[in-house]
Amino acid sequence: MTDPAELYEAVADETGRVLVGNDEAVELLTIALLTGGHVILEGVPGVAKTTIARLFARTIDLEYNRIQMMPDVLPADVTGTHVYRETTGEFELQRGPVFANVVMVDEINRATPKTQSALLEAMQEQQVTIEGDTHNLPTPFLVVATQNPIEMEGTFELPKAQRDRFQFKLTVDIPDREEERAILDRFDRDHDLSPDDVEPVVSVRELQSAADTVRDVHVAESVREYVLDVVAATRESSQVAYGASPRATLAFLHASKARAAIHGRDYVIPDDVKALAEPVLVHRLVLETDTELADVSPAGVVGDVMDDVEPPGGEAAVELADRASTDATD
Repeated sequence: MTDPAELYEAVADETGRVLVGNDEAVELLTIALLTGGHVILEGVPGVAKTTIARLFARTIDLEYNRIQMMPDVLPADVTGTHVYRETTGEFELQRGPVFANVVMVDEINRATPKTQSALLEAMQEQQVTIEGDTHNLPTPFLVVATQNPIEMEGTFELPKAQRDRFQFKLTVDIPDREEERAILDRFDRDHDLSPDDVEPVVSVRELQSAADTVRDVHVAESVREYVLDVVAATRESSQVAYGASPRATLAFLHASKARAAIHGRDYVIPDDVKALAEPVLVHRLVLETDTELADVSPAGVVGDVMDDVEPPGGEAAVELADRASTDATD
């Protein structure tokens, strides 16, 4: 299964055996895994943030570890340390939970900044340094962090440098009435339904082949300019003190390719960029004080930016249409 669209459909169908709704979360996790990104899931308790990550890891037969963050968690509790073994008289490396393919960092903002920073090297370089020695992390490697937006006492807001290393931030909302009714019915029929009930439907080798396919997705020059215009607009907005970084530009590029691929296209269209704008940008912007006092959310600012930036048109639209027509006849 090297076709990203087939891979995504298989993962979505299998997670759907347990999960009700949250299609966007599964889509963004798939995109992140195909492109080496990381994801923040924010939502109130009980909306299945941890379940989403565990289900996703299980459908692709990936090693999964969960770290429950608290103020007393130390960096060594995340990365690992050397432990003295009396039987051998030597120190032995005790690997921390970060040595997994999918690492769920639950309530990341409850850890101290020192512990939060232990994840920086892992997320950026896919390696950790323990007492001067560097150790590579498994491939693929995905950090899924959760945050609770309603209980902020005793928490430590992630610094911009750390937020910027997450490819996406997604708000997991309370389900609507129809979805909640589906949850009631499903778990009434099977009280013991859990992520253990899903089966791996994608191998790591198939995942890597699909990731190779994503890299070959075509991005027209007009779409590249559109991405640059969007990122530049965040820096020029009067509502924003600090706009998106070049890392956000790359996130747009890679994620747009993956989104196109999992939707069956080998070329990116402006709608891919539009669909990804909020999850790519919302956690990277530092708003002006007046904007915050006016109770304008980062998502609202992103919406304003996207309204102000003109998507490709004219010759660019013809180029994209020709590309679509060519693919349809091949």
